[in-house]
Amino acid sequence: MSKADKRIAVFEKFAHPVTADILGRDPSITIDVLQLADSDAENWQALSAVHGYQIRAARDELPIQFHASADFLARCPNLLAVSSMGAGFDPVDVAACSAAGVIVVNQAGGNAEAVAEHALGFMLGLSKRIGETDQFMRARDGIGRNDFIGSNIQGKTVGIIGLGHVGRRMAELCGTLFGMRVLAYDPYIEAKDFDERKATSTPLDELLAASDFVTVHCPRNDETLNFINASTFKKMKPGAFFVNTARGGIHDEAALFAALDSGHLGGAGIDVWAVEPPSKDHPLLSLNNVLASPHTAGVSHESRHMVATYAGEQLLDIFAGRRPPRLLNPEIWPIFQERYKALFGG
Repeated sequence: MSKADKRIAVFEKFAHPVTADILGRDPSITIDVLQLADSDAENWQALSAVHGYQIRAARDELPIQFHASADFLARCPNLLAVSSMGAGFDPVDVAACSAAGVIVVNQAGGNAEAVAEHALGFMLGLSKRIGETDQFMRARDGIGRNDFIGSNIQGKTVGIIGLGHVGRRMAELCGTLFGMRVLAYDPYIEAKDFDERKATSTPLDELLAASDFVTVHCPRNDETLNFINASTFKKMKPGAFFVNTARGGIHDEAALFAALDSGHLGGAGIDVWAVEPPSKDHPLLSLNNVLASPHTAGVSHESRHMVATYAGEQLLDIFAGRRPPRLLNPEIWPIFQERYKALFGG
C-alpha cells in the first residue's frame, strides 16, 4: 500500500471545518465523509478500508453498530486509530481497541472552559433561584420580591468529583472568583496535584457532608456508572445543590429525583442524561428547582473550534507516524508503530 492511501472516515461532518483544513496539510490523507442515511452495506464497505475513524463523542449520537466495539473493529482490519470528537469517548471500547492494536485519542481539555463555565452557571442560577423565578413569572402574575430569596455562593464550600481538566478549572474559578472553600475527590492523582490545582484532597463521604455544592467532572466508565446514587445523595449536606455536566449514568436519576422531591437537596443542575435528549415528561423536568440543559455544557463556539483543532492536529501526527499527545492507550503505541510501518512503510 502506498503512502497516498491514508484514509480517515467521519460520519456526516467534523465538529468544525478546521479539522478538515488541518488534515488538508497532508496530501497523502483522504477524508471519507460517510452518511448515516446511506445503507449499512455502503458504510461498511467504506469503513473496511479506512485507517482512521473520527467518531462522535456522545453515545446517543451514533447508531450502536458504528460504535468502536470489538464487532466494529473486526470489520475494519486496516483501522489504526480512533479519534473522539470531544473529551468524552463513550462510544469507544478502549480495551477492544487495544486488543486489536488500534490507538485511541480524545480531545481532553479542549472544552474544559466551556464545561466549567456551564457548571458555574448552574451553581449561580440555583443559588439565586433564577430558574424558579423565571418559570413563575412566565406562568402567572403576582410574584413578590421576597418570595424566592436566594443565597450568595461567596465563601461557600464546593466539592469537586474529578480534578482533571474541567475539575481543575472549576477549582480555579470557584476559589479565585468567589473565595469558595474547594474540596476535591479524585483517587487517580497524587497529593501534589491537589496542591497545584488549588483544591483540598478529601475522602468522598467527607466531601459530600461538607459541601454546599457537589459538582461532577469524572469520566463515565465501569467504576463510575451509578457512582452517585441513593446512598450518596443521603450523605450530602441538607439543602446542598448537585451539578452534573460530565456524563449521564454517573448519577442515578431516580435517586436524584427522590432526594430533591423529599426536600433533602436544595436543587440540581443537570446537563447530561441516561437517555439523551430526555423526554419532556422526564420526572426531573417536573421540578422547579432543577436547571436542565441537553448535553450542551461543552458546546460553545470557542470549544468546538478548540476540540476540532486538537482532533485535526492529533490525526495529522498519527498519520505522520508521530505519537499524539492525548493517547488513551499508550501501552500499545509500539504495536501501532509496527502496524503503521507494515501499511505505509518508513
